[in-house]
Amino acid sequence: MVDDRAGRTADFIRPLRVEPGSKVSLADDFDPGFKAGVRRKKDGVALLRDGMELLADLQRRLAAESEVGVLVCLQSLDAGGKDGTIRHVMSGLNPQGVRVAAFKVPSAEELDHDYLWRYVRRLPARGEIGIFNRSHYEEVLVVRVHPQHLVRQKLPEAARGPDVWDRRYREINDWERYLTDNGFRIVKLFLNLSKEEQRVRFLKRIDVAERNWKFSAADVRERARWDDYQDAFSEMLSATSTGWAPWYVVPADRKWFARLCAGAVLAHTLMDIGPRYPDVGNAARRELAKAKRELERQAPDAAPAGPTASSARRRTAAEDKGAGSGEGNGKRKKAGKGRRKA
Repeated sequence: MVDDRAGRTADFIRPLRVEPGSKVSLADDFDPGFKAGVRRKKDGVALLRDGMELLADLQRRLAAESEVGVLVCLQSLDAGGKDGTIRHVMSGLNPQGVRVAAFKVPSAEELDHDYLWRYVRRLPARGEIGIFNRSHYEEVLVVRVHPQHLVRQKLPEAARGPDVWDRRYREINDWERYLTDNGFRIVKLFLNLSKEEQRVRFLKRIDVAERNWKFSAADVRERARWDDYQDAFSEMLSATSTGWAPWYVVPADRKWFARLCAGAVLAHTLMDIGPRYPDVGNAARRELAKAKRELERQAPDAAPAGPTASSARRRTAAEDKGAGSGEGNGKRKKAGKGRRKA
């Protein structure tokens, strides 16, 4: 069943994957309205619900095995649906095994360090799933569209030359390769929103009182740089989708479909890891048996020794009940009739 799911999931997310070494143009290569043949929202929601059950099981195994950590990087323009994706896709997971880090404007302390420092500090541990709501890719997106931020990062003048972006692409790729070599998997999701859908979502934030808090005038100012961001995203995807950490471009105009895609990519990664519950070994089994005997001795009078004993008692009762009816009962009647006849 898992192998079957793994194959279907791989087929589903294949159109979203940015092939390493390919040259990406967002406008030409990826449609924000694509929905992979899933015709109705209710079908997508049902698929997502099934996927959440699989994710929850895989996360429990990941935490129990505690060998591999998973880092999910979420990038998008404003109103792209990052918060909703986190809320819906991760809703069935154990909060103790999931860490979410949202990166805002760098603090004074963070600006006193190299640009990757604040991201390194929030990495997940082995057995955990870490989610970066915006990530280290802000350093080649927002900082590229607004290069004055390089000055705030206190870089030497020589390090702010025209090769700074190529250098950062290389440094990020090397860092991600280092993480994967040390047992961490990286899932990179770009939520691809159309300009018209962003306009509609901004208006909803203004028109619906409960959403006013989500709107910022800065969002509209950033929207004026739409083409600059599209170019920055296209170059980022081209330069940093690697064999060890590929990008997936998620169609985000339909929130339900974006969440389905994000869940599918994460599930595909966890199935590829294949986490297992640890084998406790013979010594540990002897300790378990000893503890079980002690706990069973502590059972109150007339109470089952334990849950397995209770289950066995229910099975015996059911078998006894079945023995009193049907074919077995008919056989006893016939036997009794024969004895009376004799």
